[in-house]
Amino acid sequence: QLVESGGGLVQAGGSLRLSCAGSGRPLSLYAVAWFRQASGKEREFVAANGHGDPGAVYADSVKGRFTISRNNAANTVYLQMNSLRPEDTAVYYCAAKFLGSAVRDARGYTNWGQGTQATVAS
Repeated sequence: QLVESGGGLVQAGGSLRLSCAGSGRPLSLYAVAWFRQASGKEREFVAANGHGDPGAVYADSVKGRFTISRNNAANTVYLQMNSLRPEDTAVYYCAAKFLGSAVRDARGYTNWGQGTQATVAS
């Protein structure tokens, strides 16, 4: 089970840190990704980190501003979002796949959280 938190309202240029807490098997055994869905738009890939992979993959729209990281002791994955823009406003979802790789396709993930709303005011 995945539970997201950390969303909220922030001014443009501000920061938010989203958390994805896992239960059951350790998240360190999973590929974990963040996706987002803005109102009236399709869900889109944001960032991912594969199982056992020190690297990460980012969407071009967030590269250099967002960072995905893990705290294995806390069984939590984070998405640090800096220099936020109004176009970053969306519901952010955490997704995972056991022993998976970092892929941009949502079909590559089998476990999903319920989402957390992030709103960036201009």
